Amino acid sequence: MGTEKTDDRSLWIDERRFTVDPNQSPLRIDLYLLERLPNISRTKIQKAIRDGRVVVNEQLIPVSYKVKPQDDIIVELEKPLDPDYKVIPEPIELNVVHEDDDILIINKPAGLVVHPGIGHSSGTLVNALAYYFQQKGHELPIKECNQPDRPGLVHRIDKWTSGLMVIAKTERAMEHLSRQFSEHSLERTYYALVWGDVEQDEGTISGYIGRNPKNRTERMVVEEEYQGKWAVTHYKVLKRFYYVTLVQCNLETGRTHQIRVHMKSIGHPLFSDYKYGGNRILKGTIFTRYKQFVENCFKIMPRQALHAKTLGFVHPATGQWIQFESELPEDFATVLDKWQKYLAHRKDILNDEE
Repeated sequence: MGTEKTDDRSLWIDERRFTVDPNQSPLRIDLYLLERLPNISRTKIQKAIRDGRVVVNEQLIPVSYKVKPQDDIIVELEKPLDPDYKVIPEPIELNVVHEDDDILIINKPAGLVVHPGIGHSSGTLVNALAYYFQQKGHELPIKECNQPDRPGLVHRIDKWTSGLMVIAKTERAMEHLSRQFSEHSLERTYYALVWGDVEQDEGTISGYIGRNPKNRTERMVVEEEYQGKWAVTHYKVLKRFYYVTLVQCNLETGRTHQIRVHMKSIGHPLFSDYKYGGNRILKGTIFTRYKQFVENCFKIMPRQALHAKTLGFVHPATGQWIQFESELPEDFATVLDKWQKYLAHRKDILNDEE
C-alpha cells in the first residue's frame, strides 16, 4: 500500500494491492473489493473501475469482471482533501488576457502546475489566483464541494502545456462555463509540433482514451468502452518541415493528454514530449549535424510542443460569443523558426534521408 500523486489530479491517491486467495470462488470485482475496503461504497468502487483506477493482472477490466484465484489487483482510491485545507495566496505573476466582472482569461506559461497536490503544494496557478483576487478583495467560487483547491477553475491544461485558460469569478459564471465544457460547446484550438510528415492535410482522430495499465500516469487509445472515455480530435496541417509538422488541433472532447495520445496513436508523437516518446529523434538523417540541431531544439523547448492557442465560448453574463487568441510562447516560436531556417539551408534534403 502507498500514497502517491498522479501528474494530472490534485487529489491524493491511496493505492491498495490484493492477491486473490487460491480458493476464491468467482465473484464480481466490485463485491470482492467492497468486502475489503472499509468505508468505501460500492458506487465509489464502481466509479474507480470505470475511471481505470482498478487494474487486474496489468489489464483494465469492466465492472462485471469476476475475480479468479491468484488475480493480482491494484486499486487507486481518491483521498479527499483535509477539511481544514486552505490555499495559501502567493504573489505569482499572471499573464492576464482579459478580465470582467464574471471571468478572467489568462495565458498560462509552461511549467506552472494548475492544482496544488503532493510534490507541489505551493507555487501553483491556484496559489497565484488566491493572491491575485485577495488583493482585490474578491473570493472565487468553489467548483465542487470539498475541493477548495480548485476555486474558479472549470478546466485545466497540463503543467508543461502553455496557453489560454478561463477562470470563473462568480457562481453564475462557474455554472454556465461548466455546462459549456460538459456539453463540448466551447471552441478550443491548440498548436502542436509533431514528429514526421503528417500524410493528410486534415483529419479526425477518435477512440476511447484510458489509462495505460502498465504505467498509471500515461494514457493510451484503448479498444473497449469500459477501458476509457470517448475522445475526438480534429486536426489540420499548418506547416510542413519535412521531419516535423505544425498542426492545429481542435478538441471536441477534453480528455487527459488527449492531443498527445491521439497524435501518438497515428504515428506522430508531439515534439519533445518525454512521456509519449517525442523527446528522441524519430525522423531525420544520420548526420551528426542534424542530431546536434534536434538536441539543441530539445534544450530550447524541454517540454511537449503544445500550446492552447484560442478559446471561444458564450459569455455567462451577456450571452454573446467571445473569442480569445494568444501568441506562441518564446520557446515554441524559437523552435519553429529554427526548423524553418534549418530546412531552408538543406538543398540536399532528400539525399540525406535515413
